[in-house]
Amino acid sequence: MTDDPLPAEHLSPLATLVDEVLAGVGYEVAAATDAIDDAVPGYGGLFDPGTDPDELRRALESLLEDGLSRPPVPKPAGDAFVLYVDGSSRGNPGPAGAGAVIADAGEEQLARLGRPVGSRTGNNTAEYVALQLGLSELLSRYEPRSLEVRIDSMTVIRDVWGGNDPTEPGVETYSEAVAAALSRVPDHRYAHLADSDPNPADALATVGADIAALGPG
Repeated sequence: MTDDPLPAEHLSPLATLVDEVLAGVGYEVAAATDAIDDAVPGYGGLFDPGTDPDELRRALESLLEDGLSRPPVPKPAGDAFVLYVDGSSRGNPGPAGAGAVIADAGEEQLARLGRPVGSRTGNNTAEYVALQLGLSELLSRYEPRSLEVRIDSMTVIRDVWGGNDPTEPGVETYSEAVAAALSRVPDHRYAHLADSDPNPADALATVGADIAALGPG
């Protein structure tokens, strides 16, 4: 995997800048949010209603110009991992975000990732992006021997593990990247999450959708 930003659907200029900041910190939502909040003048922040788009844009451009660093990578307990993924779309299609949580086999959370996907994007595309996001960061940080992906989208499960052709228009780029990433993990499987099952990636996907809904900037 490279450090190049992952592809995205259409985003406003402001949301694109936030996505670039996220990429600079390895899509770690807390690190990006803290950095942006510190860069906004006064008491504003990324989601503060008092922060106007021009203030936010200047803060984002300043962060990108100064350079960003990724947080330290926690040490896992072995080479077996769990990956939670979730996509969120308001309106389906609508502002969409992707979330992923990397954990070790003991359920210790190692990374909490999120990003905007698109300003008018469907749930299944968002779920694909979440899976790609989690796999990309997992492989850039660790050498997994075993992986269980916990996911609630039966569409993505059928496409990725069932061998079906992608049923969502326009997700071929994502599905090919997911297949390439999974080929690097010797033992991988999925676990389907029911709606009632806890998914720590859900809140991160919601933050991604909030970012995707940001103004034009």
